[in-house]
Amino acid sequence: MAVSERKIYSIKLGRNRVLELGRRTLIMGILNITPDSFSDGGLYHDYDRAIARATELISEGTDILDVGGESTRPGSAPTPAEVELERVLPIIRAVRKKSDIPISIDTAKAEVADKALEAGADIINDISSLRFDPQMVRVASRSGAPLILMHMLGTPKTMQVNPVYQSVISEIIAFLEERMGYAVENGVERAQIIVDPGIGFGKTPEHNLKIIRDLDAFSCLNRPILLAASRKRFLGALTGNSERGRELGTAIADSFGICAGAHMIRVHDVAFHREAVTVADALREAI
Repeated sequence: MAVSERKIYSIKLGRNRVLELGRRTLIMGILNITPDSFSDGGLYHDYDRAIARATELISEGTDILDVGGESTRPGSAPTPAEVELERVLPIIRAVRKKSDIPISIDTAKAEVADKALEAGADIINDISSLRFDPQMVRVASRSGAPLILMHMLGTPKTMQVNPVYQSVISEIIAFLEERMGYAVENGVERAQIIVDPGIGFGKTPEHNLKIIRDLDAFSCLNRPILLAASRKRFLGALTGNSERGRELGTAIADSFGICAGAHMIRVHDVAFHREAVTVADALREAI
């Protein structure tokens, strides 16, 4: 397997901190505070269990804690903003009192992002790439927070209904370039943007495999790349394993992505993938 160049980027966080991407692969640990997420829905919906899980993820070595209060599994319907806020704000506040860990808020709603940043979150992770809420770009611009823009075909409710592309990678690159242009035109610093090709969001298993194998193609965007393949359905289609049996498949996919230039991976089981990332990074650096 060829190893692709991985540029080093510095992303500004609040409180005079900087997040360096590229010298080593960063791990984003998933904390879904939802009753219905595809893999861990309901496990951390209770406040005490969510806090315990956040503490566990931090102790396992996550670099970023990704907190979400809305399921975006295929076929899911939107969650009201007030419900999302009730789920995420107490957790963000509690984690921030205990730790300086960078926190990303996984939301497509401007109100949720804004209040999460006020509560102590650092990064906006918007799966809609600023398309679902016209006010989101203003929150990103005004706050100066790092912004993750993800590709998705359609919406979570419709994205897996016969996704078709003429050229999947070229079309995703064009989408992300357009979304970055829109963000920059509205006051977001390009240097604060991270891109995510959106594994599983409007893609067939074949699309997902091609994106991961050829992830280096996205380096043309000149932005850090987030790969979020953890426990996704295409792995189950390949192996026949249920969600919790897909860690090995996830690690192999992520290792391919790391060799192809991924700067960050988003995972459920941080302890398992910390070891995989350590080996993958060592292979990148081997002489």
